[in-house]
Amino acid sequence: MFIKTLKNYSVSLFLVVLMSAMSGLLIANDTIIIKGVGTWGYFSNYPKHEGPFWNQHIADVTAGEIVGEIKPQDELGLRGFEIMHLLKNGVFDFAFGLPAYAMQESEIFEGADLSSLVQHIGVQRKVAAAYFPTLERAFSEKYNAKLMMLYPFPSQMIWCKNPVNSIEDLKGKRIRVFLTTLGDFVEGVGAIPVSVAYHDVPDALAKDRVDCVITGTMSAYTAKLYKLTPYGFTLRVGWGLAFGAININKWNLLSESQQALLQTEISTLTDNMWQETATEDAIALACLSVGPCSLGETGNMVLVEPSEADLIKRDKVAADVILPRWAKRCGPECAANWNRTVGTILHLRAEVPAK
Repeated sequence: MFIKTLKNYSVSLFLVVLMSAMSGLLIANDTIIIKGVGTWGYFSNYPKHEGPFWNQHIADVTAGEIVGEIKPQDELGLRGFEIMHLLKNGVFDFAFGLPAYAMQESEIFEGADLSSLVQHIGVQRKVAAAYFPTLERAFSEKYNAKLMMLYPFPSQMIWCKNPVNSIEDLKGKRIRVFLTTLGDFVEGVGAIPVSVAYHDVPDALAKDRVDCVITGTMSAYTAKLYKLTPYGFTLRVGWGLAFGAININKWNLLSESQQALLQTEISTLTDNMWQETATEDAIALACLSVGPCSLGETGNMVLVEPSEADLIKRDKVAADVILPRWAKRCGPECAANWNRTVGTILHLRAEVPAK
């Protein structure tokens, strides 16, 4: 398996290098080419925003001074940690991705999207802004990259094969997770976290490896999870917060006016993506349940909103499990920084447990 993965990775890397070499022959020497990698082509962020921004928009607004070339990571056959190292080494100039890609370097990258702490997208944007300088330093120090933006995927919720009417009903269930902090939440409510890749979710459900799935609202709809999991518990357990970052060496090749223009355009892109996610969330929930649905068929899921008692239970899980575990992974200095930034917004504290 490792050899096969390495072979695929080598082929993908060769294609990236070949593509950039050919571009250099076709485009004038004074044109700056930004080679990029996006998130997944089958989720809406890439086809609606990431791809069009680099493959067309940036050339238009710079009159061809800057030309972008980007493909989604699934088309290139790359995994998250590979993307980070290719960005660091300048094989890619720009990358969109999830902070989880960088967690093997430091748990500090988890801090802007700890599970279940934020229920409203407006609050999540404040959290992202408060933690941006922290992530900006970490990207620079660990990946030779300049953080340009943070943006969300549609909110992560819990979709189950059997009815879930409260947080207590999650006890004992095997729940698909894809981040450590989601596993902390699942264990905190007495359930069992099971790591499953997104494309393996239908098979895991069919073979009873999992009882419930954590994934985003829109991805649950587009993957037609409602055919396998007719019940949804709409506690937001995460936002799938993502980043856009540029290799610092490439950034330094840009003139001051080009840097200013790129920052302005990315700021507009960021605003558009936050607004789009809020809209997508509402559309997806309507489509998953009884509509009206502008996307096609309705899923007729039974959706249960968390009660006040559920939110009180969530607060206890956050205080007793999620925050202490993350603080222990990240360390006292990291936790203190979180308390000064995100903690002041959420009125929460992350404390390293006493030994």
